Amino acid sequence: MKHWVCALSITPFLVASGFATTLMMVPVYEPLSLQGTDGDAAVIDVGEALQACVVSRPMVLSGAMPEDLIAAIRSPHLIPTNSPNYKVQEVNLLVLCKILIDAEMTESGLFVRLDVGQLDIPPDVDLTTRQILRLTIIAVRKTLEAYQNPQNRPLNVTLTIEGADEAKATLRELNVQFTLGEVAATP
Repeated sequence: MKHWVCALSITPFLVASGFATTLMMVPVYEPLSLQGTDGDAAVIDVGEALQACVVSRPMVLSGAMPEDLIAAIRSPHLIPTNSPNYKVQEVNLLVLCKILIDAEMTESGLFVRLDVGQLDIPPDVDLTTRQILRLTIIAVRKTLEAYQNPQNRPLNVTLTIEGADEAKATLRELNVQFTLGEVAATP
């Protein structure tokens, strides 16, 4: 009997916490492979035509923002098709190449980590590690720009490349810092 009383007394809290979750539909930009297609994308931000692109897709997310936005950039992505000849199972370059991404909010802003420690580019992905990381940085920036647009305070972002051994040490040159939503100085 004690178990039933205890269960009944906490049920309203469990039900209420289920309704307290905020769900937001947001655009998430992802670095995608164009393998299995007959086209290249002219990626303006990179300045070259690649068998890859950065595009957004709507996602419904809950949790800590903008940290969960960054994690969502690495979501598995199967492209819908009407062609029986397109059989590619995964196109998100972070998933394909085993690059991890996470973020945490600190006092100085958002700290984003790209971990290349397990990096493994499949043979059918005709891209270099630098190209993949540049596309990923573009995806991070565009995702955060869409998030930051309605915010009223600037967001400082630090993005670092981690897990690079001596052979990949030059990838750390891609580390970047930027501020989104800077408020114009008043005269």
